[in-house]
Amino acid sequence: MGKGAFEEEVKAMLEETGAMLEGHFLLASGLHSPRYVQCALLLRYPRHARRCGKRLAEMLSDLRPELVVSPALGGLIIGHEVASHLDVPFLFCERVDGRMALKRFPAPPRGSRFAVVEDVITTGLSTHETAQVLIEAGCTWVGSSCVVDRSGGKASLPHEVISLIEMDIPTYDPEDCPLCRQGLPLSRPGTRQSSL
Repeated sequence: MGKGAFEEEVKAMLEETGAMLEGHFLLASGLHSPRYVQCALLLRYPRHARRCGKRLAEMLSDLRPELVVSPALGGLIIGHEVASHLDVPFLFCERVDGRMALKRFPAPPRGSRFAVVEDVITTGLSTHETAQVLIEAGCTWVGSSCVVDRSGGKASLPHEVISLIEMDIPTYDPEDCPLCRQGLPLSRPGTRQSSL
């Protein structure tokens, strides 16, 4: 199945599961947006998680990652599915005193090739922070992937994002947000702690 056909399938899955939310959202990046992709609503269905994980694993396989790492919480389900299909270990990073860390795992062997797998990439900040933990442990970052790439090609990553679907969803700086000017209440659905 070509990427275009699979994009249509993912779009249908997102809509079917109610994962496309409308409102006024504070993203993990600190930006505001009128739409939010809540991949947890999609990935709560194991059949969807398996299908998406298998496709991302196929797309990553040429990079030959020896392990998959994801940021908690958003990347946990899809990262585990991708690692399962690649048959490699899965690790996740979580925030400790505001910084990403491998809190529950020993550092992988130096030189290990890893891919970061996320649910949604907007600016690439969480992906980069997660990768940095393994880079500091002497590992090699070979690629990054996600279910939804809403970065518009502007993610701050050293390589092209591998995604199941790209979405052009507007984002606004808080100081120049039309949703704020309209007085719409701000929701914070993500996991990074940002001040409202």
